[in-house]
Amino acid sequence: MNFRIQKLLAMSGVSSRRKAEELILAGRVTVNGVIAELGAKANPEIDILALDGNPISIKDVEEKIYVMLHKPEGVVTTVTDPFNRPTVMDFFKSLKTRIYPVGRLDYDTSGLLLLTNDGDWTYKITHPSNEIKKTYIAKVKGIPTEKALLNFRTGLIIKGEENITSPCEILIESTQKGNAILKIVIHEGRNRQVRKMCETISHPVISLKRIAIGSLELGDLKQGQWKHIEPNVILLGV
Repeated sequence: MNFRIQKLLAMSGVSSRRKAEELILAGRVTVNGVIAELGAKANPEIDILALDGNPISIKDVEEKIYVMLHKPEGVVTTVTDPFNRPTVMDFFKSLKTRIYPVGRLDYDTSGLLLLTNDGDWTYKITHPSNEIKKTYIAKVKGIPTEKALLNFRTGLIIKGEENITSPCEILIESTQKGNAILKIVIHEGRNRQVRKMCETISHPVISLKRIAIGSLELGDLKQGQWKHIEPNVILLGV
């Protein structure tokens, strides 16, 4: 498979893609002994790429892929399912490279889900110490009082768990026929956390959608659609 030369340099670990472009423009990169041009492509399996005359080993380097999916409700966030339910992998049958979900999104929750084949990036996104914020829109039964909102923000003890939830953000976006539309921002990743927190303040979730992770927003991406993203965009502003 052919890749842009600057991408191959980045994949090999020699430089960032931006720095690779500078190296190419400076005439320091060659392909099969010929000075490379910016935008040209090469096949790492057959072409010899070199920097300042020194060959760069890029064979068996797998292209890193980063995508965002608008997961519909009724789809599980797993590679396979023993009950033969639809999985998020069903949306990527045309993709030749194998990718995996980053974290999870409940079966009955829709919204933004990340997938990649980059294990290091997955670790960075999911590790609790990085406290990457996740933003949800929740329709709940009833309208929470100010006291309930304050309790939600400062931390709750979820039934069956010992530790209090971390401080988070919650506000009422609107109301509909006696129910509330809430915007909720958390950075933890406990199982069904938003639903359990809403149940704890006696306002169970009717519907739930994740609209952002870090600085990455779902936007107008339709359910079942996906697109490639840059790996650093999610960490901006976090």
